[in-house]
Amino acid sequence: MNYYQLQTAIQDYTENQFPTTYLSDGSAVSTAQQINRFIEQAELRIFNTVQLPSLRKNVTGQVTPTTPYLACPDDFLSSFSLAAIDPDTGEYEYLLNKDVNFIRASYPSKTDSGKPRYYALFGPRYGNKNELSFILGPTPERIYNMELHYYFYPVSIIQNQIGSLGAITNVGAGYTNGVYSNLPATGGSGDGALINVTVSSGIVTSATLSYGGSGYTAGNTLSATIGTVGSGFAVTVSSVNNPTGTTWLGDNFDTVLLYGSLVEAYTYMKGEADMMTLYNQKYMEALQQLNRLGTGLERGDAYRDGQAKIKVNP
Repeated sequence: MNYYQLQTAIQDYTENQFPTTYLSDGSAVSTAQQINRFIEQAELRIFNTVQLPSLRKNVTGQVTPTTPYLACPDDFLSSFSLAAIDPDTGEYEYLLNKDVNFIRASYPSKTDSGKPRYYALFGPRYGNKNELSFILGPTPERIYNMELHYYFYPVSIIQNQIGSLGAITNVGAGYTNGVYSNLPATGGSGDGALINVTVSSGIVTSATLSYGGSGYTAGNTLSATIGTVGSGFAVTVSSVNNPTGTTWLGDNFDTVLLYGSLVEAYTYMKGEADMMTLYNQKYMEALQQLNRLGTGLERGDAYRDGQAKIKVNP
């Protein structure tokens, strides 16, 4: 099941086309925006319920002497393993996952250095409060290569979401100085994108993506209404995510994605209790089948404790 098949199925099952609605402030919420919200909420529920080895990947990096912190990837969900690799011998040492308090108590000073043996989720990065970082113990006494295996948030099945913005092609003029967040983007081939802009000296000095919407193509030119005065601002779309509208879940377990989306849609609709019960039951049945794969059939022996594993029928 691809994105448009899923979108159509949600409308057919609920017998609701989710026409464009208008909020109290006069802003419009399109059909695609409403349905995309249901899909994204369902995906988040699924990925935070079942750990799928099929949706695991690895990255490599380096730690430097006197630095006990290591940044998590932006799409990090949970860790599977973290290894320190001796750059001279290539020897792997798998670190044990501990609590931050354990590492702080065991190695109270940054001068307590050596080959890392433990790691813990430390908290948000200093430079990006939305992302996490690891703390290592002890503090590395030399450069080590690191290899992290982790579960991640896959790209949504929503087709052609904006992945990144490109250059500002027109800074505009006459705007009121300030920072403007979550402005609905206009123009381009899609809808639903939100952008943040900063205005200084009456012109737009920066533009960042807040939400990617759907249906856009690279090279689209976007604009936005910024305050009550000024005009001319334009920025390009640099890249889009998932141009095919397909994902692992859609290809292999579309039932759990469909019924998860229907639960979200029917909650939004404040639908009848019996239909809500039916959709939730169907979702839980599909989720159980997915869990049988993720924590049963695909899960074998693990190097360390803490890996969930359920017994499966042959």
